[in-house]
Amino acid sequence: MEETIPGTEAAQIPQQRGTSPLETAVRYAEERHWDVFPGTWLVAADGRQLCSCGAAACAAPGAHPAREDWAAQATGSASAARRMWEQQPTASVLLPTGRTFDAVDVPETAGFLALARMERMGLALGPVTLAPDRRMRFFVLPGAAVKVPDLVRRLGWPPRTLDLGVLGEGAYVAAPPTRFGARGAVQWACRPTPANRWLPDVEELIPSLAYACGRER
Repeated sequence: MEETIPGTEAAQIPQQRGTSPLETAVRYAEERHWDVFPGTWLVAADGRQLCSCGAAACAAPGAHPAREDWAAQATGSASAARRMWEQQPTASVLLPTGRTFDAVDVPETAGFLALARMERMGLALGPVTLAPDRRMRFFVLPGAAVKVPDLVRRLGWPPRTLDLGVLGEGAYVAAPPTRFGARGAVQWACRPTPANRWLPDVEELIPSLAYACGRER
C-alpha cells in the first residue's frame, strides 16, 4: 500500500493496488495519464542507504533524475514505463511538471494549515504530496508558474516574502513510493482518486496557500 498521511479527511481514501515502484509508475501512466520517468535509487553500503549517483552528500538520495536528458526520457506510455523500470525496479518514481500538471510547493506546516482551510471551504483539491524534505506539493492545472506571482501580489503579498514556489516546465516532483534515503518515503496527503482527476486552477487554491505561508513568515 502506498503511504498516506493519517488524520485529515483528505487522506481517508481507499487503498490502491500495487506497491512496487514499477507497478506504481505503470499505474500513474495508465490510470492518471501522467508522464513518468525513473530516477536514482538507493544502494545499501556499510549499513547505510546511499544514492546510486555516488555523491556522498547527495541532497535527495534516491529521489532525483539519474540522467541529464530526463525530460526527453519521460513517458506517458504504460508499456514504456514498464520497460524502463524493469531495467532498474527500485528506481524512484518522478513526474515532470509543466505537462499535465504544475505543483505549488510550500512548507509542510503551511501546507497542512492550507489543507484544513480548503476542506472547511469545500474546495475541490487535486493530489497533494508530502516529501521527507518537509515540503508539500499541490497539483494544479498547468500554467500556474506564470500566474502565481501576480495572484500573490493581488492578495497583498510581495511574492519573494512568501516561502511559496511553483514547479512548472523543466521541473519534477517525486511521487510515492519514492524514498529519500533514510529520511523516509514520499506520501500522499491527498491521494489521486477518480474524484480529483480534474485538477483545480491555481487561482482557486492560492488564497489559502498564500495565507498559510504568510502565517509561517
